[in-house]
Amino acid sequence: MKSIPRLQMAAPTSAGITKGFKPAPLALLPPIPLYRRLLRAHRKHLPSEMRLLGDQYIKSEFRAHRNVENPVHIIGFLTEWQMYAQSLEGDSWIGEQMDVGKIDKMSDQQLGQLYELMQAIRKKQLEDGESSEE
Repeated sequence: MKSIPRLQMAAPTSAGITKGFKPAPLALLPPIPLYRRLLRAHRKHLPSEMRLLGDQYIKSEFRAHRNVENPVHIIGFLTEWQMYAQSLEGDSWIGEQMDVGKIDKMSDQQLGQLYELMQAIRKKQLEDGESSEE
């Protein structure tokens, strides 16, 4: 993602406020500080297996969005990641289900990624269950 001066001076926004989440932040963090904040939150709040999976996902998503030029897409991307960081830091994510409205807005590719993530989690749970029985 290119460092765009507009993002460094972001205005307060109410975008993305949904049930179960904290209110949107007053101003969006620029991409690199947000990226670092996310990795720190994973290091502090997640077990090692979840942290590894989460760190890989964050790195791949930020790499994939590095060259995005559409300001609306960039703001949506940063807003969602910042809300994720806030929920992770507040432990409000534990046991929370995804908002149906967000799922309805996802593209087929995003739904495919979500499905793959679900399969990876289930596979890991099955492996952990088998290893604890031995």
